[in-house]
Order: sequence, then C-alpha cells, then structure tokens
Amino acid sequence: MDFDPAPLFALSLLPYLLFLRWLQRSEALPELAVWGFRLTLLFVLMTIIAAVFALRCCNAELVAVDGLHGGAEAFLTLANAVLVIGLLRSEADRVNNS
Repeated sequence: MDFDPAPLFALSLLPYLLFLRWLQRSEALPELAVWGFRLTLLFVLMTIIAAVFALRCCNAELVAVDGLHGGAEAFLTLANAVLVIGLLRSEADRVNNS
C-alpha cells in the first residue's frame, strides 16, 4: 500500500498558522521568540525547494544530497537559535526586573 503524505503536510500548515496567530495575539512569548517559530516556516519552504531541486537536478531524494540537505537544515538551526535567544533574553529581562 502506497501512502502519499503530502496532503498531511499541507493540512498541517493551517493549525500552525493558527498557532502563530494565537501566539502573537496572546503576547505569551517575546517577539524574538515568536520570530523563531515564524522562521520554522522558512525552514519548511527551503526544505521543499531543496527537495525539488535534488529530485530534478540530481535525480535523488534530498537526504542523499548532503549539501542541499545540510543547507535546508541550516534554516531549522536558524529558527531554533532565534527562538532560544528570544527566550533567554526574556528570562534575563525577567530576572533583571525582579
């Protein structure tokens, strides 16, 4: 049985966008941390672009093309770093204001 997961990826975008909207409106996290979550969408976009490029140009899946795979994963690292820095700054501000 072949199962195409692509529709599930597309469907997962809606709840994530709703999460981002709630996160921004709730002001539960500092703006920089929210940007970390937003940048996760950039990671997804870059991964899709890299996967298509790997398939068309290298006739291989993304995981088999180290340069493209690593480049796409770098965007996840960026998103995570921005999120963590935003949370650390928020905690430092909280401690300094106490």
